[in-house]
Amino acid sequence: MTSQPARPTRRLLALNHFANPYDAPGGTRLLELTERLDGWDTTIVAANRNLFTQGRQPPATDAFRTVWTPPYGGNDATRVLNWAVFAIGALVTGLRLPRPDVVYASSPHLLTGLAGWAIARIRRARFVLEIRDLWPQILVDMGRIRAGSLTHRLVRGLEQFLYRRADAIVVLAQGAAQAIAEDGVPPGRIWFIPNAADPADFEPTAPREELRRRYGFDGVTILYAGAHGPANGLDFVLDAAAEVARDLPQVRFVLVGDGLAKPALMARAARRRLTNVVFLEAVPKNEVPDLLAATDAGLHVLADLPLFLYGVSPNKLFDYMAAGLPVLTNTAGEVGEIVKGNDAGIVVEPAQLASGVRQLVAAGPERRRRWGRNGMRYTAQERNRSLMAARLGELLDQLTG
Repeated sequence: MTSQPARPTRRLLALNHFANPYDAPGGTRLLELTERLDGWDTTIVAANRNLFTQGRQPPATDAFRTVWTPPYGGNDATRVLNWAVFAIGALVTGLRLPRPDVVYASSPHLLTGLAGWAIARIRRARFVLEIRDLWPQILVDMGRIRAGSLTHRLVRGLEQFLYRRADAIVVLAQGAAQAIAEDGVPPGRIWFIPNAADPADFEPTAPREELRRRYGFDGVTILYAGAHGPANGLDFVLDAAAEVARDLPQVRFVLVGDGLAKPALMARAARRRLTNVVFLEAVPKNEVPDLLAATDAGLHVLADLPLFLYGVSPNKLFDYMAAGLPVLTNTAGEVGEIVKGNDAGIVVEPAQLASGVRQLVAAGPERRRRWGRNGMRYTAQERNRSLMAARLGELLDQLTG
């Protein structure tokens, strides 16, 4: 019987300004997906400056390249300059690497998509655009730009340009798929590959009590792990902490991470004398399992924006669930349906986190563990990384078949 010849390895070039290796704080979505692909040799191009800490990323490897970007300290021209410099650096790097079969460019900012399209056009590769946030809609919702302004029209024009020229568009939320389809993109070119997490990746390295001593946790610890930016709505957490300080003195809010809003949040907590709020530095992704194992509940919180009802797929939500933590979220819509529909925690209105905390405490340890087990089961069966990687592999195979 004649054996089939082995299929040659194909090359995937992935551009993501904010991608991280496992030993750095921040998102590792592309790394976790692409390392599970069969028959693909992947190179990820990211900035050399970490989104959370603004510190330098670990040294580059063959599979993870970094390009120089300037620092920035706010939502001003220096941040836009940072985006532009990354896009130029990614373009130059992509043209110097071996020719890819597919270029995969991930937002949120669309200059990365523009660089990906240019590389694909010059190198005669297929082009996949990943939409993590709907730009410019999120900028309008947050009041950063005015609908109909020159800036809005320019970003909207770039968005439409990329939508029309992408061979496929990957979205992380079903609502985003609908919004893009309403923009005239054929549904067959839109692929739903949301964020995910594998429970097997969240096994702690030590017993829970030892980890709690390591991190200094006591009482009922409610942990937020992620970016501290204007869109993350962490002022709601400070308000909830102030509201429950007297009647629930055993509750501790732990905010882990970094971002542009963190200094102001820390100053506000100090002015309000919120001794039940603890700020910790961002930790590498490979330390997150220990951190989550030491806590009692995972906190997912966002600002009160219309887009967040349908257009987000927060990675921290699935990390909490995969780690077996009950979830408290102030976001309804798709996120709330995942939590409520799987009996994995508590969903409240954006400014009602204090009510959610009271429900969480009143539920007791056994009910909280049951919520956590339900969330873990959901991620294992429907939102694991291997399943999402299989979807990505199917997409890439179709494009290169």
